[in-house]
Amino acid sequence: MSVWRAARARRRREREEVRRFTAGSRRRRVVWTASVGGVLALAAACVGAAYTPLMAVREIQVEGARLVSSDLIVRDLEGQQGTPLPLVDQSAIKAALVAYPLIQSYSVESRPPSTLVIRIVERQPVGLITDGESFDLVDTAGVVLSSSPDRPEGYPLIVFDGDPDSSGFAAAAAVLRSLPADVLPTVDEVTATTVDDVTLTLAGNGAVVTWGSAEDSAAKAIALQTLMARYPAESVARYDVSSPDSVVIDPR
Repeated sequence: MSVWRAARARRRREREEVRRFTAGSRRRRVVWTASVGGVLALAAACVGAAYTPLMAVREIQVEGARLVSSDLIVRDLEGQQGTPLPLVDQSAIKAALVAYPLIQSYSVESRPPSTLVIRIVERQPVGLITDGESFDLVDTAGVVLSSSPDRPEGYPLIVFDGDPDSSGFAAAAAVLRSLPADVLPTVDEVTATTVDDVTLTLAGNGAVVTWGSAEDSAAKAIALQTLMARYPAESVARYDVSSPDSVVIDPR
């Protein structure tokens, strides 16, 4: 009987020792479980709040619009008003914005608690093309931004063979894009019969600029700007910047 009591006492001591050595582990497990539960509860609360009327669209802001009307864009996106920010219809936004030829690209930002921000990048008009009946204002990709029966002021006419997908148009557009801000308004017409034969005609005096290809356009633009400052177009019949390191002028 004493042997049985001794064995029972030994097992009790062993269980106490096990509980003593595992107490820290049990406490850590309780703390970890409570922490995970708290994080999950917080995440659930945040997700729930994001889909409540508190996070619904109440204001639409348009950034980057100069040529496009911000008011028109906001009007076209009125269908997003009242929609929780995470549920904004991206397809509907795209469908509304692609209707604006002047918009090249855009991005959408949700700004809690209730603001939807539309950032747009506008196409930059570079010149005019004509079919003889109307004038189309286009960007460097040949995208038509607007049309008019009369020639708008302030943009050069681009003359080339083929359509806006042609290499001639691409060369002419690249040259126009490289011109300094004080030179571009003086250009009345740019002609590109081939990619290596770009010619500018200046407004008013009819002076001609032999440009050559669109290669080294940055250097050619600086050379032309320097020449025009030193030799005004009224006194020059032709500027030749096809070789920017060896420019030539033909006086009137």
